[in-house]
Amino acid sequence: MFADLSDAHLCNLSDNKNFISHKKGQILYYEGTKPLGVFCVSAGIVKVFKSASNGKEQIIRLAQKGEFLGYSSMLGEEVYSNTATIVEDAKICFVPKETFLKVLQEDNNFHRRLTKALCNDMGVMEGKLTDATQKTIRERLAFTLLKLGDTYGVDGGEGEKIDIVLTREEIAGLVGTATETVIRLLSEFKKDELIEFDGKKIIILDKKGLARLSDFYG
Repeated sequence: MFADLSDAHLCNLSDNKNFISHKKGQILYYEGTKPLGVFCVSAGIVKVFKSASNGKEQIIRLAQKGEFLGYSSMLGEEVYSNTATIVEDAKICFVPKETFLKVLQEDNNFHRRLTKALCNDMGVMEGKLTDATQKTIRERLAFTLLKLGDTYGVDGGEGEKIDIVLTREEIAGLVGTATETVIRLLSEFKKDELIEFDGKKIIILDKKGLARLSDFYG
């Protein structure tokens, strides 16, 4: 996002940013608190989620290297609408609000990139809403595994290993269903030889099979 900024703006960002290492499980920000700036993921993975009244998490996305967090709430002058926590040890760059807005106001190309990112986020949310109403839980889980494979997949010998450790609760939060349902469906997927387990990680054995499942309404 900061690509192609002028030297003056880069220097301003560099002089004012804070660069902090975070351990797995640490909270980056809480839902309902006021944004004081923007977070940029330099390394690691951050889980962005909303908590339901029953305490269950609905995971909005998993942010990785190069992604911004918290900018939509800051630009809208609203409190955070979600919570962000570290899933894998991360290095986070924090840019204060005043510094970020100065660059936004003075650099038209950066303004366009940020507007495009906001529109993309809206499109992703619309897609998730559509999936929630039109796809079965089985189809949503298959699609989620494929997306995780695309983003975090590495060679797993017999298949593509999803190289990120997510609890069954977190996978349920991504899909938008109960943990018990995810456990049952993952067992069925394994029985059908669509996936395999390597400790706490999942190996995708049959990508085409998962794609057929996820595209039922496609």
